[in-house]
Amino acid sequence: MASHKQIEELKEMLIERKNIIQSNIDDSMDNISKLHDCDCKDDLDFAEASSDSFTSGIIINQQKQELKEIDEALKNIENNTYGICEMCDEMIAIGRLKAKPFAKFCTDCREIHENNNQ
Repeated sequence: MASHKQIEELKEMLIERKNIIQSNIDDSMDNISKLHDCDCKDDLDFAEASSDSFTSGIIINQQKQELKEIDEALKNIENNTYGICEMCDEMIAIGRLKAKPFAKFCTDCREIHENNNQ
């Protein structure tokens, strides 16, 4: 079980990561907006702008999902349910939480979850 000090350190990591992701999302949205406003001189310019916009959109969606998971982890910290596997209700190892502070599952349950979602 993670100590209060470890949970506070993980909370700081989550908040720092949340701020970075939000900044990345804001920057990417701004770049997409600029791409939509660009004056494409030919089909190649249009294709490049479209590709960049599409790629940025995929990255933004992935970052929004991570942001959601971080928010859930922060909420769990406030509710004193942080670090408990959502599948087996056992404590998630501190090493796993340090590697992925918004982990929802212990290592064993993560493998089961991933195998079931393939």
